[in-house]
Amino acid sequence: MGKETSERIQTSVLNAAEKKVLVWLAQRQPAWVTSDFLTYTGVVGALVCAVGFVLAHIDKNYLWISSLGLVINWYGDSLDGTLARVRNAQRPVYGFFIDHTLDAVTICIMCIGAGLSPMFRLDVAMLVLVGYLVLSIYTYISTILSGKFLLTYGSLGPTEFRLIVILINTVFMYTSLSEIKWTIEGQTLGIFDVAGLFIACFLFVAWLVQFITDRRVLSKQDPLKPYSPKK
Repeated sequence: MGKETSERIQTSVLNAAEKKVLVWLAQRQPAWVTSDFLTYTGVVGALVCAVGFVLAHIDKNYLWISSLGLVINWYGDSLDGTLARVRNAQRPVYGFFIDHTLDAVTICIMCIGAGLSPMFRLDVAMLVLVGYLVLSIYTYISTILSGKFLLTYGSLGPTEFRLIVILINTVFMYTSLSEIKWTIEGQTLGIFDVAGLFIACFLFVAWLVQFITDRRVLSKQDPLKPYSPKK
């Protein structure tokens, strides 16, 4: 079954540097900071992010709050497991349960917030959410079957996606690109909606490629048995 002790496959472009930073931070956390505290901090970060998205209707500079929320989310979500490993205080079953259950909640909060912002249409944000959840479910299934927890796809992982959203926030605040819009069959799409559609497509393509690859491997491991009718 999937546990925090499953082999973690992480090949993102920032992985090596991020690991060093997280270990450095984990070694300097006060005793009262626990893995659970950090996990819930990640949820708080998602809420801050969503609030910043919504407030951007008042002033687009509130997107700095959204970006701050993403940093807080990264801090809590990325550091909780590292802290447990540094302190040799892993809780494999509980850790897997609480961390990835709340991951689903945080991505829902952030995508809904993004859909309620002036940057993205709600349906585009929901498509990104669906793509993320489909890929997450597949990752958990794969972890249970293979004992390997795939954290990155196409050299991109959660940290890289957070940075992409922070970049999108910054571009929205300091450029006039939001004024670029297209109307297709009565539906208006802005350039940031196109960026959201690209992210959604990446998630679905990553799922499809991994599904085809794993299907081939698992089909060999568990081959079709010849039909033998009972006499």
